[in-house]
Amino acid sequence: MPRAKNNVAARKRRKKILKAAKGYRLGKGRLYKTAKDQVEKGWLYAYRDRRAKKRTFRRLWITRINAACRLNGVSYSVFMHALKEANVALDRKVLADMAIHNPEGFSELVKQVVA
Repeated sequence: MPRAKNNVAARKRRKKILKAAKGYRLGKGRLYKTAKDQVEKGWLYAYRDRRAKKRTFRRLWITRINAACRLNGVSYSVFMHALKEANVALDRKVLADMAIHNPEGFSELVKQVVA
């Protein structure tokens, strides 16, 4: 009985990795072994950074809200506490968007909540 080498599956597996490494520089995009290492590392970075993205956006929103609050004479922490006390259910994403695109409305909200 002849030896089975599994050529079809092996080629498919290698092509999948090389396709994922398309655009990488030098051997990392052409040589299977280095491409495999780099693609796996890329997948790890992607997994990690999908989580980090949420943290960085939250930091950005907090910074924007704080800046808008300071323009209205209130600190971020005082404003957020006043929102909780007033049972206003707006998240930081919406508040930051409001602070950037609708500063008059944000000022009005600050005045209502803090008063």
